Amino acid sequence: MNSATLDLISDLISRDSVTPRDGGCQEVLIKRLEAIGFDCERMPFGEVTNLWATRQGKAGGPVLAFAGHTDVVPPGPLEQWRFPPFQPTQADGLLYGRGAADMKTSVAAFTVAAEEFVNAHPDFSGTLALLITSDEEGPSVNGTCKVVEALRARGTAIDYCIVGEPTSVGELGDMIKNGRRGTLSGRLSVRGVQGHVAYPHLARNPIHEALPALAELVAMRFDEGNAYYLPTTLQISNTHAGTGAGNVIPGLLVVDFNLRFSTESTVDQLKQRIGALFDRHAIDYTIEWTLGGMPFLTAPGALSEALSRAIFKETGVKTELSTSGGTSDGRFIATLCRQVIEFGPPNATIHKIDEHVALRFIEPLKNIYRDTIEELLPDATA
Repeated sequence: MNSATLDLISDLISRDSVTPRDGGCQEVLIKRLEAIGFDCERMPFGEVTNLWATRQGKAGGPVLAFAGHTDVVPPGPLEQWRFPPFQPTQADGLLYGRGAADMKTSVAAFTVAAEEFVNAHPDFSGTLALLITSDEEGPSVNGTCKVVEALRARGTAIDYCIVGEPTSVGELGDMIKNGRRGTLSGRLSVRGVQGHVAYPHLARNPIHEALPALAELVAMRFDEGNAYYLPTTLQISNTHAGTGAGNVIPGLLVVDFNLRFSTESTVDQLKQRIGALFDRHAIDYTIEWTLGGMPFLTAPGALSEALSRAIFKETGVKTELSTSGGTSDGRFIATLCRQVIEFGPPNATIHKIDEHVALRFIEPLKNIYRDTIEELLPDATA
């Protein structure tokens, strides 16, 4: 298979851009976008590379943005990969490489879609924009959130935004995300008294004291969700206690946990309920809270409808709206843009060894993006 989209995907995959590195990916995009009249603004923050690119059409139309990231997660053990992770390889109808699904295919597809659209409709109404970062897979503090802050400060508005996250499940377009749950992390520290395991009366074991409360915590039902969101969930991700010696009662237990919460629970409610649980167990504890993002939701409207029609036109698939999965940069963009939808290729191999995308999805994905642009940014001469 050969196509302009595939060539660009392969170029991007070949660049080692483990977060927060960009590996030169955005310069490749800038060269192409400037060739079709985009104004490309480099917006670095710290060691993160960001790009805000705009192509102005006729005045009076909406602003449609595509958002994505050029950074990828580390590849892991190289010897376990079928092919080198930064050497794009076609085999068995698949394109292998780190970032093939998450999300260099989407970035390439909406870039080529923009090229095709501008070349076919130079007199369109509105503004077409791209927001690209190299900080989505990392801490996400110097990427999209900083660009959004800068755009808000200068009064820039966005009417529609498509985030190229890999949202499909089995077939291209079978699921798009019209929102995400919020994320709230806690680090619980339970203090005890270190001592010898043979003299427990001279010590106080924080693990023993915390276990009943932790059992209640993981069984707690925070809410029932709603028509758009699954119920809030909690998972313990890390625990640490002890010196490594088998004959020492630890003096401190540290437990990391994370909540993915719906709009049925507020941040304050979650903190209060969990704090009340540990207070009731009379434990000597503290909790450090980190809010990773608030939930956001785009009700069915012009953007989801245009995208759904484009998906059906190209694939014959009737898409499903969903808020499942993890967080994305959509949570930042939603503070500036009322209609944010995520759509991209299947996500079964993201962050995995031998990450790949099916070659048969590449051109339809690009066409879906282009068809959506054509509906939302009509030709001013029509």
